[in-house]
Amino acid sequence: MEKKITIQDIADALGLSRNTVSKALNNTGILAEDTRQKILEKAAEMGYRRVIYLSEPSASVKTETRELALITQNMPYGSHFGTYALNTFQEQISRNHYRLSMFPVRDTEIASLSLPMGFNKDKTAGILCLEMFDPEYIEMLDALDIPLLFIDTAADADMTQIKADFLLMENHLSIFHLTDTLVQNGYRRLAFAGSPEHCLSFSERYEGFLHALSVNHLEPCTTRFAGRTVFADADNLREAVTQNLQLPDAFVCANDFIAIDLIRALKKHGINVPDDVRVAGFDNSAESRIIEPHLTTVDIPSSQMGYIAADMLLSRIDRPETPYRITHVRTTLKFRASTGELQL
Repeated sequence: MEKKITIQDIADALGLSRNTVSKALNNTGILAEDTRQKILEKAAEMGYRRVIYLSEPSASVKTETRELALITQNMPYGSHFGTYALNTFQEQISRNHYRLSMFPVRDTEIASLSLPMGFNKDKTAGILCLEMFDPEYIEMLDALDIPLLFIDTAADADMTQIKADFLLMENHLSIFHLTDTLVQNGYRRLAFAGSPEHCLSFSERYEGFLHALSVNHLEPCTTRFAGRTVFADADNLREAVTQNLQLPDAFVCANDFIAIDLIRALKKHGINVPDDVRVAGFDNSAESRIIEPHLTTVDIPSSQMGYIAADMLLSRIDRPETPYRITHVRTTLKFRASTGELQL
């Protein structure tokens, strides 16, 4: 009989406390990112199975528990929308007698197109892909012939050619309306912050930004902040801020974390938000409601997306003949102090 791997087993293998390992596996508390990643990789290597049971099954009814796999390039934690989506995803699949094994994919596995350590194709009924943006790796997963659901995907993924369902948040229209509102309030010099090539969501947000400028006969005032490397570290961002002698009237950022990094960089150079420049993000993260000034953003119904994701993947397993679906979940604008007073 296969030995059940416990949190204590992982802690012993790494020489860490049980409490530290529990924080990493359950996305609670504060940990250094390298420690968190080391724990998650060791858990996957050892075959740890994280299981949530909402209620004990009746003693007279024995129901087989089936396996689902989460495959991700970046395990979500903290206030990342994926953290909330995963919690409700696991609640829903537990009600249907499934459990979820988590497999963070390392760079070496991406490069070699190898399945993550501990993954068992024959025991896996379905795969949830979150933060999986490498096109070649996506094609490799598609070839496994296992029911697949992607929450977001690569920026250049051809969703019509991948045998999978896709769950996305509505990105284009929300950013269109946000950008158009800024233009209608007299702000003509606008810039996008974040790389459109990072993922499909960022790409759709950038398209919504450009669409709003186009209908108002405008162009982005700079593309300096839309590259892959500008937000990679503090030095790159500081250089971008200092080299732009005339900053935009407003930045529309690909997500809240980019917006928050930008606000902090601007403050270090004595640039006030929103008096000197306005900044907006996307995600409605907890941090967006804490930073000063509070961040204008777009709310994603993260927890509800977890339930939707579970229903989509389980229905694909039960009814594989169902046409593949691309589902967008509605998002909601949240105007706050970082864009100043606006006429809405």
